Amino acid sequence: MLSRKLPIAAFTVLAFALGACSDDGKNQQAGQQPPPPKVGVITMSEQTVPLTTTLPARAVAYQYAEIRPQVTGIITNKAFKDGALVEAGDLLYEIEADTYEASLASAQANLDKANAAVPGAKENYERYQRIVNTGATEIQVTDAKTRYDTALADVSAAKAAVKSAQINLDHTKITAPFGGVLGVSNVSVGNLASPTASTPLVDLNQLDPIYVDMYESAGQVLSATGKYSDFKSESDLSKVKVNVQLDDGSTYDVTGNLDVSARTVDQSTGTVNLRAIFDNPDHVLLPGMFVRATLTVAEEQGYLIPQLAAQIEAGGKVSAMFVTSDNKVETRVFDEVMVSNNSWLVQKNVSDGDRLIVDGFQSLVGGVTDVTPVPAKINDKGVVVDDTSGSSGGSSSGGSSSAAGSTGGNG
Repeated sequence: MLSRKLPIAAFTVLAFALGACSDDGKNQQAGQQPPPPKVGVITMSEQTVPLTTTLPARAVAYQYAEIRPQVTGIITNKAFKDGALVEAGDLLYEIEADTYEASLASAQANLDKANAAVPGAKENYERYQRIVNTGATEIQVTDAKTRYDTALADVSAAKAAVKSAQINLDHTKITAPFGGVLGVSNVSVGNLASPTASTPLVDLNQLDPIYVDMYESAGQVLSATGKYSDFKSESDLSKVKVNVQLDDGSTYDVTGNLDVSARTVDQSTGTVNLRAIFDNPDHVLLPGMFVRATLTVAEEQGYLIPQLAAQIEAGGKVSAMFVTSDNKVETRVFDEVMVSNNSWLVQKNVSDGDRLIVDGFQSLVGGVTDVTPVPAKINDKGVVVDDTSGSSGGSSSGGSSSAAGSTGGNG
């Protein structure tokens, strides 16, 4: 009897379970739909903002020199530590001076000898002038004048030889032509220094101030209606503010100014060299360092759309999603956009009070049209920093990553 009751009990439990599942399904069908997903929004307002352009750039020394000897000799003294900071006129090297001191002494002796011959030649010439036609002929006068002129010329030549010998002696002391930072010396005490050597003794770079060279499309620079069209003179160029971002992503805390624009186009790249100048007292910028330079070329009124909240459409158009007054998602496409730091500046198809979606993009996948907008905050890089939309961290970063992927090529 027990063996027959167990299957009956089991069937009874299964029937109850199936009935419960059927009731739950009916309740889900009859119940309310899930609430609209939450998205982070910012409220648009018109403002005056800078127009910027970001270009690849490289730091270049304000002044650069290869220190080379001007006379030949053995180096007897290296007066600096490699990599040292020096001032103009500081001693760098000394070359053995004995030979050049002897040359100067010999030249000085020749000068003294030439000077000694002048008074006699002069007196002889003047004497012949006094007795011409009475005790001296015209030929004798002429010869006396020639000897006197020769004596004067010998003095001039001897003076030049002394000066040349002095210059050579002075060149045995090699000094810094300007203040800057030295590189690593290529020679040491005991080496032979020669003006014809292929390698310089050491390099010298002036780092404060320092240049930053940028390369802009020739079409942008030369266009009559382009962003550089208002900058015709050197004083106009100096009004353009420049900031640089270092390799580690940090921003150099000194603002520079555009200093000069090349008047030629690089035939291989089709670009024009723009050069900015920066104060660099702490030597943060070093020659050869690659950076990203952001130029502020003008100011305009309009609305800012963070690049991370937008997408690039075909043809270079920019699109972004907004929340309408009835909390529906609306995509707007902008034909004309300008760059302002990490945002797009638009002047049409937006009004004060419009709500731009900046967070929660992942919840919009699949054609979702109804949403619940929640105020969000973004930092100066256009990244959401206060996610109050209820979306998970993955949702926020996922949406931002998608947008960033679309706009990365335009940074």
